[in-house]
Amino acid sequence: MRSDLTAGFFDELARRGHEPLLRNVTGSARFDVVAGRRTERWLVAIDKGDIRVSRGNAAAGSVLRADKASFDRVVAGELNLMAAVLRGEVAVEGDPRLLVRLQRLFPRPQGGRTRRQAGSEGREE
Repeated sequence: MRSDLTAGFFDELARRGHEPLLRNVTGSARFDVVAGRRTERWLVAIDKGDIRVSRGNAAAGSVLRADKASFDRVVAGELNLMAAVLRGEVAVEGDPRLLVRLQRLFPRPQGGRTRRQAGSEGREE
């Protein structure tokens, strides 16, 4: 069974406390991750690189909504966040500039392809 990648990502993000890549960023984003009828919410507040993570349905400058499977792939580095937005796997409301900056927090897919694509090479479908 796969561990809870999404919760682990936000726990690790909260432990960072400060992210130098976001030293010029101030804003907040709420991540609504949907699994069936259940929606888990994380609020990420950034003040010049200082990061605070909390749970709850608070107002935010940007709101990202995704199903749990897609968001797990994003935090695992198997799916690029912006690509997921463009394909409609992740819905965004609010400030799109903040989303572009927040993408720095997520792992990048390796080698320009996903692990799933890399693992399927050589197999016939």
